[in-house]
Amino acid sequence: VQLQASGGGLVQAGGSLRLSCAASGRGSSSYAIGWFRQAPGKEREFVASISWSGGITYHADSVKGRFTISRDSAKKTVYLQMNVLKPEDTAAYYCAAPGLGSDPRTYSFWGQGTQVTVSS
Repeated sequence: VQLQASGGGLVQAGGSLRLSCAASGRGSSSYAIGWFRQAPGKEREFVASISWSGGITYHADSVKGRFTISRDSAKKTVYLQMNVLKPEDTAAYYCAAPGLGSDPRTYSFWGQGTQVTVSS
């Protein structure tokens, strides 16, 4: 399975971005996918995850009410809509599969990461 993350950029606090994670390879459309982020000097942390059907989603407490994960199965793409961005959201964002959990060690496949920078 190959994962391609995109959509990062520089945005002012209070702004929005939408990240995309395109999956390819055998079985990729049936994988649950998670988003993680990692800021310099910090551990990789869970952001959100979604089941293969899209019927089950989880969001970290730090992003609840601001970020929304969704997927378009026909396009084999998972999205992370990020609203009301804060400077503390600045990090490299990674998508991973397969899984719904918050422990990055349980995921086997990782995208290359996309940088999100929020200015104050």
